[in-house]
Amino acid sequence: MRLLLDTSTLLWALADPARLSARATHLIEAPTNVVLVSAASAWEIATKHRLGKLPGAGPIVVGFTAHLATLRAEELPVRSVHALRAGSFVTEHRDPFDRMLAAQAVVEGVPLLTNDPAFAAFVELETVW
Repeated sequence: MRLLLDTSTLLWALADPARLSARATHLIEAPTNVVLVSAASAWEIATKHRLGKLPGAGPIVVGFTAHLATLRAEELPVRSVHALRAGSFVTEHRDPFDRMLAAQAVVEGVPLLTNDPAFAAFVELETVW
């Protein structure tokens, strides 16, 4: 199975795994699964760290690629097809990071691993937790 982590799930997997559900932990750790992490999550973490909203995220920002390796995760770049889909969602959801993650999951045909109920606004999006 291929799946995309939302930013909170990524942060919890790296820094506070007790916050993950048993199913989320299993999906991330299963050796046959392909875990994807969006470049948009790197952007979101760095932005929120700079703004003081994620004060402890400095080590994750500095060692982002190495942290992905610890999860055996693959980086998913942001492509124009993702950006166009993110901008085309008709939902009122305004968070650009969430819109991009939802778009990437829809375009790539993968579920988004999240417990954030805000993603329910994206009706085409499959989520798992």
